Amino acid sequence: MCTGWCQEKGSTVSGRRGRGRGKGQDLSSWLQVFYLFSALWGQATSQCPNGCHCAWDTATVLCSDAGLREIPDGIPPETVILHLERNYIRNIPESAFSHLVHLRDLYLSHNRIDSLATGALRHLGPDLRLLDLSHNQLRQASREEFGSTRAKTRVYHNPWHCDCALQELMETLNLEPETVNGIICESSVRGVGEGSRWDDPGSQGEHAGQPLVKLLHSGVNFCSLQRKTTDVAMLVTMFVWFFMVIVYVVYYVRQNQAEARRHMEYLKSLPSPCKMPTETDTLSTGF
Repeated sequence: MCTGWCQEKGSTVSGRRGRGRGKGQDLSSWLQVFYLFSALWGQATSQCPNGCHCAWDTATVLCSDAGLREIPDGIPPETVILHLERNYIRNIPESAFSHLVHLRDLYLSHNRIDSLATGALRHLGPDLRLLDLSHNQLRQASREEFGSTRAKTRVYHNPWHCDCALQELMETLNLEPETVNGIICESSVRGVGEGSRWDDPGSQGEHAGQPLVKLLHSGVNFCSLQRKTTDVAMLVTMFVWFFMVIVYVVYYVRQNQAEARRHMEYLKSLPSPCKMPTETDTLSTGF
């Protein structure tokens, strides 16, 4: 029969066993949390594109100086800041950034980008604050490529061909004020009477080497120049067609006249029909 001391000892041992089980359960819970975070971290790390570094605390993807020749696959959709500068990227396809709805800063400077697919930047979300396309090889662009973005945009140090489409684009973009003077016309649309029609169409226009913004502020209107050039070309084309029609009509008339003369000469060359003796002539010869 167990005394009071025995009961007290038994209860003490039971309490120790309970506390031991509690500590084991706490350790198991901590291990489960640790494994869960490890799995999530591994999953997040696997989403970072090859050659890039991902800072998950700031949602930043660093792909600078990675030797990339195209926009990498596997950019996390939660990306807020994307660095792609100083690579060898040549073009931007239409769906390159369609899944980056949270993107705020996009750095694409110091690449070799010479073309943008139609709507290439249209899918960028309204949260975009900065778009850097400086130091590339862009010559032509229009509003269709950029969409309705209102981000601060850098497009300086590109070999721009200044024409009506570029003028309309620059009037639409939210250009960074500190860099607008770096948007230089390497060539420009040819005005009416500028050069001859046999000159190299890729030759530089009279506005080559001048900042586009200053040209626009001084009253140059590339859309007006292009319309005048188009009107002159249409007039020249109409004059050529009119001249060809006149030449054809003259040729047709002369050909008909020659045919008519040949036909008349042919008729004249035919022998005359012999005169048949009549009854009066026979009687007269009988006497």
